[in-house]
Amino acid sequence: MSDRSEKGVTTVKQNVCVIPDLTIKDLLSAIPAHCFKRSALRSSLYIVYDLVVISGIYKTATYLDSLISPEHISLPHPLLYPAARLSLWAGYSFWTGLFATGLWVIAHECGHQAFSESKLINNSVGWVLHSALGVPYHSWRITHAKHHASTGHMTQDQVFVPKTRSQLGLPSFDPTKEDILGSSVSDEVMKELKEALGDSPIGAMLGAATYLLGGWPAYLIRNASGQKRYPKGTNHFNPDAVMFAPHQRESIILSDIGIVLWLAGVTGSVYTFGFWTVFRLYLVPYLWVNHWLVLITFLQHTDPLLPHYRASEFSFPRGALATLDRNLLGGCGSIMGWIGAQATHGISETHVLHHVSSKIPHYNAWEASDALRKRLEQAGIKLEGAPGGWSEVYRVFKECKFVEDEGNILFYKNASGLAATRPAFADASASDSGIEIDKI
Repeated sequence: MSDRSEKGVTTVKQNVCVIPDLTIKDLLSAIPAHCFKRSALRSSLYIVYDLVVISGIYKTATYLDSLISPEHISLPHPLLYPAARLSLWAGYSFWTGLFATGLWVIAHECGHQAFSESKLINNSVGWVLHSALGVPYHSWRITHAKHHASTGHMTQDQVFVPKTRSQLGLPSFDPTKEDILGSSVSDEVMKELKEALGDSPIGAMLGAATYLLGGWPAYLIRNASGQKRYPKGTNHFNPDAVMFAPHQRESIILSDIGIVLWLAGVTGSVYTFGFWTVFRLYLVPYLWVNHWLVLITFLQHTDPLLPHYRASEFSFPRGALATLDRNLLGGCGSIMGWIGAQATHGISETHVLHHVSSKIPHYNAWEASDALRKRLEQAGIKLEGAPGGWSEVYRVFKECKFVEDEGNILFYKNASGLAATRPAFADASASDSGIEIDKI
């Protein structure tokens, strides 16, 4: 997106997003049939793999810790010994959290019934794994299924729902001073929006950091970044919450029992082994898991390139294609990009495919994604974002501030009121609330 300013008005050259008219049959038929096969044995081996790697990280850290003493190494200052231990265990928590996110991804596949052909096995394994990571399995499984059914839907999607101009209390849209699609805005309106949003690099940095550290529990406990039409106090632990149906009550209670057992396990471990041991070995890696979860999912569903839909323009294929594939840690080099993808079982790299068919297990998702991408390219659609990492979270957090109250196909605008993308249809006639749209 480039911009130019003249006569008090800034105008940008926007990217064009092709609004798909593909059917779900178009998408699924592009995927080889064997990619849909699920194997409990093969899926279980990935659990073993993750646990073995995590155990290896722990054993390595413990062994190296025993060597950090004057008897084994000579450091120029006594304070360097605790500093070395701090660095060692910080590295342990980072790598353990990254591979434990892989366990989280497998539990997530259980919720999609992608772990095996058996619903009982899927839900049993998912309940154990997610409960061990502080996640209410069935509660999140239910709302996550709704998210998949309505991805990008302004009133039905469950999470990462954009806030509108009016919800943020911003100045009302003025058609004489700004374009509804965000291609131009007057300097006067730009100044008003920036002042109202408090746009600054430090603010964006703190906002992104807070989001990564506390976004996941905030969503579970108080529906932060969730569906705006839900009443205040909506959470994933209340069996009577509006997002659950009466027949799901027992499942929600079972999820709550899992969380109670998890809390009891953490508390008992603190009592037995001491707080600092539990903090070092489990709680810090647990925070890393939450961090990766928010980072990955936020970047999958939030970007100036991605459309959001109101009911009249929404369809399941459009929602499924309103997301991005990103190489996790790819910005740190090819080796880190490979490690990030392997540790988290490609959940970031094959996410578009996951939304097209969530029952495809991760070990088949790579081949299925390649096939799906070829079909999308034929339709002029490319859904690959920049590598996932902190700098990208900062950029997206800064560029995605609000969407308009008007229109049926919406793209994020930044603090200046400018949008990086505009919609385009492949068919002969299309409009968005009476606004003429580019045709390609």
